[in-house]
Amino acid sequence: MSGDYIAVDWGSSHLRAWLYLNGQCADSLQLPYGISRLVDQTARDVFAQYIQPWRGKKTLPVVMAGMVGSDAGWQTVPYLACPVSLQTLSAQLFEVAPLVWIVPGLNTPHNVMRGEETQLLGAMQLAPDTCYVMPGTHSKWVQVAEGAVSGFTTAMTGELYHLLMQHSLIGRGLPAQQDDNRAFQAGLQRGLESPALVNRLFEARARRVLGELAPGSVGDWLSGLLIGAEVVAMRSELSVSKVTLVGSESLCRRYWLACEQAGITVNEIAGDTAFQQGIRSILDARR
Repeated sequence: MSGDYIAVDWGSSHLRAWLYLNGQCADSLQLPYGISRLVDQTARDVFAQYIQPWRGKKTLPVVMAGMVGSDAGWQTVPYLACPVSLQTLSAQLFEVAPLVWIVPGLNTPHNVMRGEETQLLGAMQLAPDTCYVMPGTHSKWVQVAEGAVSGFTTAMTGELYHLLMQHSLIGRGLPAQQDDNRAFQAGLQRGLESPALVNRLFEARARRVLGELAPGSVGDWLSGLLIGAEVVAMRSELSVSKVTLVGSESLCRRYWLACEQAGITVNEIAGDTAFQQGIRSILDARR
């Protein structure tokens, strides 16, 4: 079992890191220095300021995953083409400094991922399944066959939600949004009925204007609509009846409800748990 090391999940908006000593988490940090937010600093600069001090005289090994390996990150790391066994990740790490590695992402002819592959490796070990759903800004539906990732599909549900709420007529002039489970359920039912969003999205505004939806509940109604439409579309495209969710508790809860109502059996594993298992597995394979 790997003992002393640093695990880094470096995405577009945030950097998260964990210091492990004797196999236990001794410290962690979360910083708003995602790759898309770096202005006057480079990824190498941020690493030197916040991660390097953890390494001390022992020069602890560091494994990083996510957008840090993109063309906007520290160093462009080539994708591994699917189908691929994630057990090969440890042999495909890209070294950017002594004992500092970046995990490669995965690609299909029409899709790419960075960061999720490390979560997948951990999830496949802790919760074996043939289909994983990874909710987020760009949700991934990943197919697994004989222990290898055979392919995956991306749904831009989270980004579409943000764009509609922040930059469209639907979200214009709205007050702060409140948690409204009834609104979410109503939107979810609408999305499950029809994944064809083009003629459904405007209902988020119309229902508010007509007094059917409280201004502070538009976000939850729209979230339900988008998630419901995603789940129905992916169920049809991939012909899945069972999935394992990998992600944050709050977002997985919404997808769990959507999948259940769509007739899909659901399992769940926390995204951080899967990520940490993936990093440990990669390091163990190198020892």
